[in-house]
Amino acid sequence: MLFRSGIHDRPPGFGIGGCGVTVHLKMAWRNVWRNRRRSLLTMAAIAFACALLVFMLSFHFGSYEAMINAAVKVHTGYFQVQAPGYQEKREIDQVVEHPGAVAELLAADPDVTAYTFRASAFSLASSDDRTYGVSVTGIDPSREPGVSTIRTLVREGAFLAGGDGPQALLGSLLARNLRVGLGDSWTLLGQGRDGVIAATVATVKGIFSSGQDDFDRSALYLPLDYFQEVYDMRGAVHEVVGVCPSLWKVPQVMRRLAPALERQAEPLVVLDWKAIMPGLAQGIYLDLVSGLIFYLLLIVVVAFSIMNTFLMAIFERTREFGVLMAIGTTTGRLTRLLLTESMMMTLMGTAAGMALGAAVTLYFQAVGIDFGSASEILRQYGIPGRMHPVLTLPSLLIGPLLVCFITFWAALWPALRVRRLTPVKAMGDA
Repeated sequence: MLFRSGIHDRPPGFGIGGCGVTVHLKMAWRNVWRNRRRSLLTMAAIAFACALLVFMLSFHFGSYEAMINAAVKVHTGYFQVQAPGYQEKREIDQVVEHPGAVAELLAADPDVTAYTFRASAFSLASSDDRTYGVSVTGIDPSREPGVSTIRTLVREGAFLAGGDGPQALLGSLLARNLRVGLGDSWTLLGQGRDGVIAATVATVKGIFSSGQDDFDRSALYLPLDYFQEVYDMRGAVHEVVGVCPSLWKVPQVMRRLAPALERQAEPLVVLDWKAIMPGLAQGIYLDLVSGLIFYLLLIVVVAFSIMNTFLMAIFERTREFGVLMAIGTTTGRLTRLLLTESMMMTLMGTAAGMALGAAVTLYFQAVGIDFGSASEILRQYGIPGRMHPVLTLPSLLIGPLLVCFITFWAALWPALRVRRLTPVKAMGDA
């Protein structure tokens, strides 16, 4: 009668209905807490790994943002509006003919906090006994400080002002190579937009140092009005440079600007910092990949902890499994029970780790991480002395999801060992 009632065929807790699922979860929950100390240690390891991953990814994202800001705010901006092909060829006749029309578009966009106009040319700069090729940039002295940090990088002299005329800012290495100092005169020789030779004599008003040797060795700034006069620009510019409240706003701004710029009488393109400075984007990508290798090693350590926990659980419960199989429980159902137990511990550890990691990250996001004596050196190159982690949805989820995925597969192998058991062998080995 016992067999015909179905108890032998379907033991309690392993039914297919809602009641069976409930009993299955209750049994898994009970088994998790059989060895409380071991389960807590396993969950603590998972929680620590998740918290560390959340914090470190957030710190990396924050440091990347600081690095990008330090790099792009020296010169390139978050995005630029240019003539098609100017980024590749940088020829002086590839211009934004009507910068005022672009300015109206940028002023109307809610995510554009500031913009400025620039014009550029490659020329020869000569002092009494030395000549070097330089990148000459005409800037609007009133708008430039809202877009770049070049004003804060002036180490000698002063920043440019409106109506300065033939006065210039030079990079520190360029000034040293030319052997010129504040107030010294030097000659600039290049080609204007009209194809005629452009030449002038200017004086050094200020010397800046960005910490980027290639830039400090070749960069030279003139007031935009004077640049346009010397190079016969006729009111045109080469770049309209804009910034946003954060890097995350740049794609949205570009999606809104691109169609409007294409409808201009002379179509223009908008490029973000990654297109303008591909080397910086590649460097960040390589650093992130190296960081991910470390994170994966950490997750593998946690995975071995999970595997060890469940191997021990199987060895301790072999006789129990033999009894369950003797009354009709299939090995597949036992495997599902073990996997349910592993996922319960993993999810509880992951949730605790995400909460802890988010709390620590938000704290340091508010107060920052002080680098002590290195802070002053960082500030000299436009990088803030305090680094602030940035908690984002990717930094909160990527690490914990990887932990869940890898720990599931780590627990699967011990659970599958149950499939090789037989009732006689399990009870005999126990």
